[in-house]
Amino acid sequence: MAGMVVLLAGDLRKTLPVVQRGTPADEIQACVKSSSLWSKVEKSSLKTNMRVHLHNDIDPGLYAEMLLKIGDGCLDVDHEGYISLSRKFYNLVENNVDLIARVFPELQQNLSSDRWLYAREILAPRN
Repeated sequence: MAGMVVLLAGDLRKTLPVVQRGTPADEIQACVKSSSLWSKVEKSSLKTNMRVHLHNDIDPGLYAEMLLKIGDGCLDVDHEGYISLSRKFYNLVENNVDLIARVFPELQQNLSSDRWLYAREILAPRN
């Protein structure tokens, strides 16, 4: 593949490989960043959230900035290694029904509104 250009796009924090019955260490070892070729890769990063930039929406901009800080490990941690998030950053709920009602209030009335839907997401450590 000498001279061939290969473009890898995406957030590598979200694209860990699946290793059947593997440990987290096995997943990291199988990651593209663990390859001997990784040092030869030219890396570029996009830091501008275009949704925020194009719509001049401040709150999602702060949210996107906070997500980048979490992913980059740039937040202060307590003595146990945990980060603290303000209540403005998350919604704690007791069950799935409350979660859907909190993230998608008045879902039936807004179901046809793309603008309303793309302003909402559920961030969870597992799907």
